[in-house]
Amino acid sequence: MLDIKKIRADFPILNRKVNGQPLIYFDNAATSQKPTQVIDKIVAYYTLYNANIHRGVHALSQEATDHFEGAREKVRAFFNIPLAKQVIFTSGNTHSINAVASGAHVFVKKEDEVIVSAVEHHSNIVPWQMLCERVGAVLKVIPVLDDGRLDMHAYHNLLNSKTAFVVVNHISNALGVTNPVKEIIDAAHQYDAMTLIDGAQSCGHMKLDMQALDADFYTMSGHKMCGPTGIGILYGKEEALNSLPPYQGGGEMIDQVSFEKTTYAGLPHKFEAGTPNIAGGIALGAAIDYLNEIGMENIAAYEHGLLVYGTAQIKNIPGAKIYGDVTDKAAVISFNVASLHPYDIGTIVDKLGVAVRTGHHCAQPVMERFKIPGTIRASFAFYNTKEEIDVMVQALQRAVTMLS
Repeated sequence: MLDIKKIRADFPILNRKVNGQPLIYFDNAATSQKPTQVIDKIVAYYTLYNANIHRGVHALSQEATDHFEGAREKVRAFFNIPLAKQVIFTSGNTHSINAVASGAHVFVKKEDEVIVSAVEHHSNIVPWQMLCERVGAVLKVIPVLDDGRLDMHAYHNLLNSKTAFVVVNHISNALGVTNPVKEIIDAAHQYDAMTLIDGAQSCGHMKLDMQALDADFYTMSGHKMCGPTGIGILYGKEEALNSLPPYQGGGEMIDQVSFEKTTYAGLPHKFEAGTPNIAGGIALGAAIDYLNEIGMENIAAYEHGLLVYGTAQIKNIPGAKIYGDVTDKAAVISFNVASLHPYDIGTIVDKLGVAVRTGHHCAQPVMERFKIPGTIRASFAFYNTKEEIDVMVQALQRAVTMLS
C-alpha cells in the first residue's frame, strides 16, 4: 500500500488552487509533477556547484561531473542497461527519436521498408517519413483495431525481407493502450530489422528491463517520470550506437579535430555535443531515486486501480465513449461525451479546478482512424486519488449539463 498522504506532501504544486478550486491534475501523460526532492536537486546544483562538466580540473567542475555521471549510472541500473555508456542524455524523447532517425540511413537503404504503427505520436512518425524521403525507402503502417489495439496479424504480414526498421510506441499517448512490444521486437529481429521503441509513456509507469526487451533503441522522457523538462534518454545496443553517426557536431563529441579530418569520441559522448542540461540530468537521477523508493511495481499496481475506478465512473456518464477500452493499458482514459466537443468540456472542467488534456494529442492519425476531432484525456499518476476522480466526474457531468 502506498502512503498517498505522505507522497502528495512531496509535490508542492498539489497544494495550489486553480480558479479558486483545489488543483486536480489529470494531465500526467503530457508531463508529470515534480517532488520536492527533484526540485531541491536543481536548486542545489545552481547554488552549490554550478560548473561545466568534463575536462575541468577545478573542484566545482569535478563535483558537477561526478553528480552528472552518477545520474547516468542511476539510469543504467533503473532500466537494467548493460553499460553506462549506452545511456545517452538528450533534450527529451523527441530529440532521442530524431537522433536515431537522422542517422538511420546506415540501416535503411533505397526501396527498404520502415514500419510504424497507426497509434504513434507525431514525433515518432515525422522523423521516419523524413528518413524515407531522404533514402527512397517506403513507410508501412500497422493498422489499429476498433478497440485501440494494434492489428498484430497485419503486422506479421507486413514483415518481409525488405523490412529494415520497425518503430512503435510502448504505450499509446492518445489511447493509453499498451502495445505487445516484445512480440513486435522479436518478430522484427527474425527479419534482421532494427527496432526502436518510444517509451515516453512507459518509463515512469512500469518496471522496464532493456536487456529483456531486446530493442535496438529505446527512447525515454525525463519530465514524464517526475524529472525536469529538457532531459531525455536514448538507450541503444552498443553495436547499434557505434554504427549510428552522430546527430550533432560540436564540443565534447570529438576525439581530434583538424581541418583535414575530425574523429569522434566514444560512447556516450559521441551523441552529447555541447553543454548538456546538467541540472536536468542530475535532477533526473533524483527522480529515479524517488521512484525507486516507492517501487515501480507499487506504482503500476496503484495506478491500475485508479484506471479501473476511473473507467467505471466515466462509463456512468450518459453518452460517454472510451477509446482504447482494453485490459492491457496504462492509467490513461481517452473519451468523448455524446456529440459535445472535447475542447468545450475541457474548458469548463478547468474552471472547476480539474486539469485534463483535450485535442488530438499530437496523434492526428489516431483521431482520423476513429473519425473524431479529438478526445478528452484523463491520465493518472501515483499521487492522484479516487476522490479526485469523483470530483472530475462531477465536473464532467456539470459540463455536459451546461453544454447540452
